[in-house]
Amino acid sequence: MAIDRSPRWMLLLVALGISACGDARATTDERAVERAPLAAPAAPPTSAAPTTSLDTTTSSIPPPPPLPPVAPTPAPAAPPAPRAVHHQGWAPYATVGPVTLHHPADQVEAIGYHQSGHDGAQPQAALTGSARSFTMDGRGRDTHPQGAADLVVQPDREIRSPVTGTVRRAGTYTLYCDHVDQYAVIEPDARPGWEVKVLHIQGLALTAGQRVEAGVTRLAAGARVLPFPSQVEDDTGRPAWPHVHIEVVDPTVPDRPGGPGCP
Repeated sequence: MAIDRSPRWMLLLVALGISACGDARATTDERAVERAPLAAPAAPPTSAAPTTSLDTTTSSIPPPPPLPPVAPTPAPAAPPAPRAVHHQGWAPYATVGPVTLHHPADQVEAIGYHQSGHDGAQPQAALTGSARSFTMDGRGRDTHPQGAADLVVQPDREIRSPVTGTVRRAGTYTLYCDHVDQYAVIEPDARPGWEVKVLHIQGLALTAGQRVEAGVTRLAAGARVLPFPSQVEDDTGRPAWPHVHIEVVDPTVPDRPGGPGCP
């Protein structure tokens, strides 16, 4: 068949071709869109983080006051040494020349030797096997450091004569111008003329002229608890026990007055 190439047909074909090509291109573009991957949504715009400006200048706020110093914790006081009680059964504890002195009680904790207030007091020599003994610090006197002895005894224990002899005086006196105390003075058979003085007792059980035997004759019901601390307590247990004071005096030695005396 002959093709009509008249201008009218050519114009018609041209018009149709353009339309067909346009449809084809449109279809192709739609398929390309269908096959293309979905694009990720655009991220929202981010705002810049605020910048903090540090003030390096000196603050006007005053510094806190310094903490008070911490006081050091005091060391705990050392506990007293365990009390050691000696069960002598009124056995001898010392000698003074020919005179032998016995423990005044059957249970004695310690013996503290010290200066006597009498110039005629004779030094006591401790015997082996006696209760624990020690010499106390001086008391500002010029007498012998072992001219007297404080024997710490168990409370409420019977006090017996420390020497064999005869009672010369016994009774009550005023201690340190203010305290009532009891005493006994015994002349020892081993040295007539000397005096064995026993102080700080209570419940006196003998009278002047009575004969006594060392470690046998009851002298008093017990030792007196003094209303003030005694020097011997610095080296003994707690609570403190009472003590019996014993000294041997040669009365022929003049005794110089000492101390202010009682008003």
